[in-house]
Amino acid sequence: MKRTLPILAVLMVLLAAIAIANPHFLEPAGFLAFLKRAAPLVILAAGQYFVIVSGEFDLSVGSLVTAEVVIAARLIDGDGSATWPVIALLIVIGLLVGLVNGVVTTKLRVPSFIVTLGMLLILSGAVFLWTGGAPRGALSEGFRAFGRGGLGPVPWSVLILLAVGAAAIWLMRADFGKTLIATGDNERAAALSGVRVDRAKIIAFMLSGLAAAVAAILLGGFAGVSAQVGQGLEFSAITAVVLGGVVLGGGRGSVLAAMAGAFTLEALFTLLNLYGISGALEFTVQGVIIIAAVAAGAVHLPRMFTPRKGDAHAAS
Repeated sequence: MKRTLPILAVLMVLLAAIAIANPHFLEPAGFLAFLKRAAPLVILAAGQYFVIVSGEFDLSVGSLVTAEVVIAARLIDGDGSATWPVIALLIVIGLLVGLVNGVVTTKLRVPSFIVTLGMLLILSGAVFLWTGGAPRGALSEGFRAFGRGGLGPVPWSVLILLAVGAAAIWLMRADFGKTLIATGDNERAAALSGVRVDRAKIIAFMLSGLAAAVAAILLGGFAGVSAQVGQGLEFSAITAVVLGGVVLGGGRGSVLAAMAGAFTLEALFTLLNLYGISGALEFTVQGVIIIAAVAAGAVHLPRMFTPRKGDAHAAS
């Protein structure tokens, strides 16, 4: 909890600043609108957290979100009866992409930065080839309800976010969470103590892919169909995680703090917009945060760029 307090304090300050600039923000409708807008990024940050705390990266989630939305629109094409089968397919695709990322990273010993960067390019190229840069089809009202509708005054996206957050916290408090943190902290020591390191990392990548699928369903609901809907989300998710105090290189950090980091990032962007500051500055802010986080955790950096301890014998 101590590691979560600093980011929560920053979040409170930003929310207060937004409320000063826009007094309607703290009204139930205004605050729920903020939560609704932040939900996809918070869910992506939760998924990215599992990968980063295990000592890896997932750069493919932004392009995966775009691919999922484009696939959904093409397959549904306004047909409401196809909504649930397509949602199930999107979940499977997210898990499958995560599985591929995890297997190539752990079994073929390719750095996750390279694997997921390659997956980003593969998915981006596939979407462009399939759509020609202009996605076709239309999402059904039933599909869009997840991003636009709600249960009474509470948006579905907020309810889904609460469910995802509860599940993520439960996972990290269970044996899986302890295994994942041990893996990121010292992979070789974890393996020697009986931890199935490869399996833990593969599951982490699959959870990240699943989070991207859920985020795509929400974004398709209120952002519509676009070949750029997920552009840059991979960097926003990583920024949110490190802003929450999670150490790049693995082994340290809280999923709750990572999700709070996503809320903080969304609050910062909201504040910039309220003061009319260019949206292009968002990328600058993310870059500064990532560099500062790496500098602050410099003591952990050698583990990120050196061969895996378990591979020492393979190099000899």
